[in-house]
Amino acid sequence: MTTDIYEKEKKLLTPERGFDLVGIDYFSDSENQLYLVEHFEMYQDALNAKKDRKNPEEYFVLYKGTNGELFCR
Repeated sequence: MTTDIYEKEKKLLTPERGFDLVGIDYFSDSENQLYLVEHFEMYQDALNAKKDRKNPEEYFVLYKGTNGELFCR
C-alpha cells in the first residue's frame, strides 16, 4: 500500500468525535486495506478492544486532536 493511499484511507476513516478501531486487511486491493472495526466514545475502551484482538499489531485507533489534527495509535 502506498503511503498516499494509506494516508487518504486513514483520513476517511477518522471520526469527527470519539475513536475508531481500524483493522488492516492485507489481502484486499491496495485502495481498500483499512476497515472500521468499531467506534468508541472513550480512548481507553478503543485501546482495550485493540489489546483483546488476536493480532493487536494489525489494528490501530484513529481520532482527531483538539486542533483537527489526525492521530493514529
